Amino acid sequence: MLMRKLGRTGLSVAALCLGGNTFGWTTDQKASEAVLDAYMEAGGNFIDTADVYARWAPGNKGGESETVLGIWMTARRNRHAVVMATKVCGPMGPGPNDKGLSRQHIVEGVEASLKRLQTDYIDLYQAHWDDKETPLDETLRAFDDLVRGGKVRYVGASNYAAWRLTRALWESDRGRTVRYECLQPKYNLVFRDEYERELEPLCLEQSIGVIPYSSLGSGFLSGKYRRGGALPSTARAAGVQKGYMTERGFAVLDAVDKVAAGAGATPAQVALSWLAHRPGITAPIASATSVAQLRELLGGIELVLDAGARATLDAASAWREA
Repeated sequence: MLMRKLGRTGLSVAALCLGGNTFGWTTDQKASEAVLDAYMEAGGNFIDTADVYARWAPGNKGGESETVLGIWMTARRNRHAVVMATKVCGPMGPGPNDKGLSRQHIVEGVEASLKRLQTDYIDLYQAHWDDKETPLDETLRAFDDLVRGGKVRYVGASNYAAWRLTRALWESDRGRTVRYECLQPKYNLVFRDEYERELEPLCLEQSIGVIPYSSLGSGFLSGKYRRGGALPSTARAAGVQKGYMTERGFAVLDAVDKVAAGAGATPAQVALSWLAHRPGITAPIASATSVAQLRELLGGIELVLDAGARATLDAASAWREA
């Protein structure tokens, strides 16, 4: 599999980051392990999860995805071969201190994640969301202590605005603490402007690795959703209908279909290839609930679109300043 350096670190990661949001939710232990085994056999090594996955599902309390991964890594004895990324910030209990990026919640969060993952270190520990109520230097010093203590190797950010990420980088430089070495933004062919307007130039200039989530628009860019067609019976269908099933969304999907037909590929492979081969992108995050889905995703990383195909996609999906 294509490998890339994560930002300015010395860490090499697969160009497809396997998303763990379905593990313990729509994918049970057995199905999750089949996908994970196939990913590793294909040469993958980069897996992303979060402590809150899948707290939103009825009967869950959070940590289910990490638990699935911990059971799998222990059974396979492959922890050394996995670059494990997880996150902290989301609510993990009813108390006022059971969320956010305070030192208290970060320290408690990492210990709980380590226990569920059945490991003594996390390769990439990420701030899941920005916490404007906690001073950045408190958050960064807590992360710095975890790295110095060997419980975390690198830290990253997710869902940060460009000005806050800039401020965090300045705080790290001023305080001589570890800095955010990667960013996890929402980014795909339909949802481009938020990342490209300010975050993209910042990440390129600062050599920050970029691992986008929602790479396929929650399945919209796979072609499951069509004009006038019935919604798929999936847990994400309502959100897709609201966020992607618009005139702009369907115009982008039409372009994806056109390129896919010419390339002999699927819509999902085209959308993933466009993202994976953009300057500055380290590894798109995509989840699979079956081995067949995973193989399709891997084909998207291997697919290299020609200039004409990329121009077709760019023209259909370009954003413009108001």
